[in-house]
Amino acid sequence: MEKRLAEIIAEAEGTWGVVVEELGQESCKGLYFEHLPDEVFIAESVIKVPIMAAVYAAAERGEFSVENRLALRREDLVGGSGLLYTLSPGLKLTIRDLVTLMIIQSDNTATNMLINLVGKASIEQTMRDLGMLKSRYSRKLMIYPLDVTENNTITAGDVARMLGKIASGTFLSRRASEEMIAIMNKQQVRNGLPSLLPEQGGAKIPDWELPCKSGWDTGRQHDVGVLYTAGCRISITALSKDVQSQAALRTLGLLGRAVYDYSSTKKSCPI
Repeated sequence: MEKRLAEIIAEAEGTWGVVVEELGQESCKGLYFEHLPDEVFIAESVIKVPIMAAVYAAAERGEFSVENRLALRREDLVGGSGLLYTLSPGLKLTIRDLVTLMIIQSDNTATNMLINLVGKASIEQTMRDLGMLKSRYSRKLMIYPLDVTENNTITAGDVARMLGKIASGTFLSRRASEEMIAIMNKQQVRNGLPSLLPEQGGAKIPDWELPCKSGWDTGRQHDVGVLYTAGCRISITALSKDVQSQAALRTLGLLGRAVYDYSSTKKSCPI
């Protein structure tokens, strides 16, 4: 399996940071693969996952409830991904709804509203708590302050540690972790890691689930998530730069399919 992953990356355009890790009890952990885990990449919208974690951390500290509502303000509206910027100021949404829009539609307006809610220091502390010590949060989305020249940055190793903590329920309560995974599982942008997986059909209990979050811009295409099958649970982090979009999406699909094929050979493992 590790050889297959290495072959996919060797044939890929651009530079890739990839970590694939089988999660679960120590007795049944298996696959672990990494390629340039400490290479720094501009985060793009993958930064929205630790922002989500910061929101849930603040909620668990009692600072607010995710059922509280925030009003959309004219000054919150920014373009790019999402739909909130097309709606009328004054609209009130729950914090949970804003998190959902931030993740499943990559809504930049929702993201910035949540950044205002929890603050930069809270996001930075959450990233440290998640083990993201080589990654950096610097600024909001679609806003370029004159006094902030840095981009938000991540490494594949850091993202893999974050996914492992969230998926295993060791970062916050199991309920909060399960809710974050459930939001990621509603992802509407599925042209990367899940794109070559088998059709789900009409089954009430799907053969697989891949809660994920992508991020992209010219020359960059990322996708990160956790593959759940009957046999196992595997985190997949794939970050890229200096790539053409379609070539990168193809590579992401091949990586997702390779991990799925591996998981189908595994016996059920307690998680």
